[in-house]
Amino acid sequence: MKRYFVQFSISLLGGAAAFFALRMANPTPEQAAQQPIIYETTPARYTLYSADTGMMDFTDAAEITVNSVVHVKTESTVASNYHHPWFDFFGFDTSPQVQRGSGSGVIIRSDGYIVTNNHVIDGAQKIVVSMNNNSTYDAEIVGTDPATDLAILKINAEQLPYVSFGDSDQLRIGEWVLAVGNPFDLTSTVTAGIVSAKARNINLLRGDASREIFPIESFIQTDAAVNPGNSGGALVNTRGELIGINTAIASRTGSYAGYSFAVPSSIVSKVAADLVEYGIVQRAFIGVRISEVDQSIAETVSLPKIEGVYVNGLTEAGAAAEAGIKEGDVILRVGKQSVRSVPELQEQISRYRPGDRVDVTLWRERSERVVSVVLRNQNGNTELRDADREQTRNALGVTLEKVDESELKALQIRGGAKVIRLNKGKLADAGVQKDFIITSVDGKPIFSPEEVITALQGKSGGVLIEGVYPNGRKAYYGFGM
Repeated sequence: MKRYFVQFSISLLGGAAAFFALRMANPTPEQAAQQPIIYETTPARYTLYSADTGMMDFTDAAEITVNSVVHVKTESTVASNYHHPWFDFFGFDTSPQVQRGSGSGVIIRSDGYIVTNNHVIDGAQKIVVSMNNNSTYDAEIVGTDPATDLAILKINAEQLPYVSFGDSDQLRIGEWVLAVGNPFDLTSTVTAGIVSAKARNINLLRGDASREIFPIESFIQTDAAVNPGNSGGALVNTRGELIGINTAIASRTGSYAGYSFAVPSSIVSKVAADLVEYGIVQRAFIGVRISEVDQSIAETVSLPKIEGVYVNGLTEAGAAAEAGIKEGDVILRVGKQSVRSVPELQEQISRYRPGDRVDVTLWRERSERVVSVVLRNQNGNTELRDADREQTRNALGVTLEKVDESELKALQIRGGAKVIRLNKGKLADAGVQKDFIITSVDGKPIFSPEEVITALQGKSGGVLIEGVYPNGRKAYYGFGM
């Protein structure tokens, strides 16, 4: 009997302890009302818990965000790919077809600036933005950046709710985040998940050297549910700050299958600022060829641990070469931010403009050293790009270079701009061939590639260009601008 009494007492105490623990984990409303909101603090971040349940509370973050995320609807007219007179005879409709698409966008300024994905509005002839309160606005494109799959829209409205940018650099793997968008053409929908990984390169974006598109991928990977229609929507932290733009999902079916990817706010804020101010992204280049650091490289350069990115080579006369960076160096930090992979280095450099000076920490000869690098543009100088000039260059569809002295002498010309690459555009349509040297535009002598762009910038109507081929054959071409 005594033995059973001891066992009963132990069981009673255990049950009381379990009951007490359960009540602490799930407090009654009266107990919850007496408990303050708890902030778990670490440097530059906190996690919010509900006073009612003691559980993670996303309601404030959702309320901040949901009215700032919009539905983006697009229309474009597509011509029929094939037409035959018999189609008309039998009554088949071969008229141009209207294609419709949709996605999401995030209001980032109260005066109507919206960030979305470039693929959401690419080719659109009409864009309509719907707010969470069902009001609608026509939108115009301010600028696009295929290299990061971002675009900026503008609607004619004021005092709009907007989302503030957060710091994606401070995100930690395992941190809670919310995805807000318009999946399956529904109104604003909120899902939750955690940060699964950072600086992911999934080879989603396609480059085009002829259009100077060099993809930058350093995605935030999450397990928040993202589906078709979420593209361009917000990824926010528990404070309701924008830390990413939802862009892609990893799926074989086209619907959510566990992983989604967002462009980090470190890239979004820079691209958005450039597009609003210049209409074009001012992209900086450091001028290095790089690879991941592995065990073999770390041992070769006596690196204490596997970190940074390895410099395989340098662009001739590029920013890195001018600053004294050498092949075989390991880049450890850009500014104060550590870089552990190629995407991370691309992400850090992408936040600067040509002409910006940044300190780069290197590992060389068994020690760290810091060099100051003045970043450059794709052309190797520090000039900022002009949107109107880029539009003219793209319309021509051509890459030009200065004619060297030996060729000038052989052809007995004083100057010109040589066609080294032709893409779809005005010059190719007019019949211009590769290696053609433009010597005049509308009778005005041309001495450099930039003078061609200057002569045609803002021009409308007919244009006559004159020039010569390397074999001495002169040619004339006319086209309209």
